[in-house]
Amino acid sequence: MKQSFDEKNRDLIVNVNGKLTHRDEARVSPFDSVVQGGDAVWEGLRLYDGRIFRLEDHLGRLRSSAKALAFDTVPSNETIIAEIKRTLEANKMRSGVHIRLTLTRGEKITSGMDPRLNQAGPTLIVLAEHKTPVYSKKGLTLVTSSVRRFPPDCMDPKIHHNNLIQSILAKIEANVAGADDALMLGKDGFVAETNATHVFLVHGGRVLTPHTRACPEGITRDSVLRLCVENDIPHEVEDLSLTDVYRADEMFCTGTMGELAGITTVDGRTIGDGAIGRMTQHLSGLYQELTASEGYEIV
Repeated sequence: MKQSFDEKNRDLIVNVNGKLTHRDEARVSPFDSVVQGGDAVWEGLRLYDGRIFRLEDHLGRLRSSAKALAFDTVPSNETIIAEIKRTLEANKMRSGVHIRLTLTRGEKITSGMDPRLNQAGPTLIVLAEHKTPVYSKKGLTLVTSSVRRFPPDCMDPKIHHNNLIQSILAKIEANVAGADDALMLGKDGFVAETNATHVFLVHGGRVLTPHTRACPEGITRDSVLRLCVENDIPHEVEDLSLTDVYRADEMFCTGTMGELAGITTVDGRTIGDGAIGRMTQHLSGLYQELTASEGYEIV
């Protein structure tokens, strides 16, 4: 699955530390921590009819990740929200928008890993694009990657950091195999997530998803689990192997960028009957109702 370029994004206005500039003129210093070592945290937000879905939760995760990385300072929620609002207004955006929010440790006085070299920061980047959900609703294909997700004692996935090399390597494998995305396992051999999304299985009427030992604490994932609770849908969070994947009745993935999308093939093997299943369709409908009725009104 390759995203296509939307001409509406040709003249985007990007916000870097409060400075609004054309996308071709936006600049980050070569001494910035995100350039020096991927030392930054990020969030993906989605705008629905002037409202950002679960904005407070996303900002909470951003702050939690920055705290885990020992950032000296983090802008207040009010400051971040104000910069998001300025960016959306500058681009005249109201709906069908994905926002990439990045917070770096800031600029260093000289090259090096040591955070004590950071004497200016942090750097806040707000990138808002016209972007509808990116995944096809006709069914995705996955291949299992040879790249493993780290456990907490290597790089805790609870830190939503900018070092995405694992995901990029897995995505390269999927591209070479002609698949939409890569399914990634943890070091223990159990399913973690894809290179970009959380995964769910449906088996015998139960909705199943992996533990977060080797994947982030997903906000869309959490929304789906809440929907299961609120609608009396049997569900479990448990260890899932590739055998569980291959014999599942349905499979789908979740994420802010793509919402809910059905998966119909993994490693060349058909999931269920090869069609988007009823549970996937049902939860997708419930999620659409949720995003249409909830969110932080920002524009």
